[in-house]
Amino acid sequence: MNTKVMNALVYTATREMSYRQEPLPQPREGDVRVKIIASAICGSDMHAYHGKDSRRVAPLILGHEVSGVVMDGQFAGKIMVINPLMTCGECRDCLTGRSNLCQQRELIGMYLPGAFAEQVAISERNLLPMPVDMNPVHAALTEPTATGLHAVALVERVLTRPLSEARVLVIGGGAIGLLTTLILKAKGCVSIDLAETNALRRLSIEQQGCANCFDPLSGDQPDEGSYDVVFDCVGAGATRISASAAVCPGGIISHIGLQDDNAGLDIRKLTLQEITLLGNYCYTKADMLAAIDMLYRGQLGNLNWIDVRPLSAGAQAFDDLHNGNVGAAKIVLQPCF
Repeated sequence: MNTKVMNALVYTATREMSYRQEPLPQPREGDVRVKIIASAICGSDMHAYHGKDSRRVAPLILGHEVSGVVMDGQFAGKIMVINPLMTCGECRDCLTGRSNLCQQRELIGMYLPGAFAEQVAISERNLLPMPVDMNPVHAALTEPTATGLHAVALVERVLTRPLSEARVLVIGGGAIGLLTTLILKAKGCVSIDLAETNALRRLSIEQQGCANCFDPLSGDQPDEGSYDVVFDCVGAGATRISASAAVCPGGIISHIGLQDDNAGLDIRKLTLQEITLLGNYCYTKADMLAAIDMLYRGQLGNLNWIDVRPLSAGAQAFDDLHNGNVGAAKIVLQPCF
């Protein structure tokens, strides 16, 4: 047996994922190795898969939503969550609690090898503790949950009335959209509509009882200008048009998705109606820790909508997501299924 290689799922070309052997990760100074237990497929991984992310160049091991067993260092033997966003810790943004804006930030699965493998290397300071009895599959959802929490927290700072009183529209029923909806519900928001084009995904979301789910491509559309807050969890030109139309005067558009940079925002409406546009990038360590706590305490439900598959079947998982053949908002891959 060759102990210098590992099994990994590698992005090798547009719409091509190859399960093959790759060299073991080579830790840099301050890094530790982590044996992967669970790693989830993110929308940004799909963006790379479609050949639309210039930052993720094939061949590359994708994956950054992960839990695993630390193999060396002071936390050796512990199951922990990885904060995949590595920052300098010294710049103004890092020192003022906005490490997500660090100009020196790095992300595994982007320029560095990611977590769709048996092992990954990460800075030791990016390891986050989790309860010993927490389900590692649930823990792998920490990163997208933190993204939703970060977006909701930014909105709460701007709202003039409590979030629980707001009428909210969430565009996109993927993991970020669903988790954002579950976070809103946990915070007491009672009027939430969710727009999702995939019928299988709508059915899955409806079973969670967290929102009124509808097909934005059908004739049954919400009234224009009727939402206090719109979360665009897709980030495409078409969804920006929808968000601009749906938001009410004095309302908020929270832009989370990064699908494309096409036009779509109605800047004239934003100006004349004093609408706030919030960009949301990733999360802070505080968001990650809060996400672990919410997931562990069951505040976001039983998470029975997660689809768990072996890493060796990862290529099919990407293909199923591409073709809309899966209702789950999140597919989690496990090296040892």
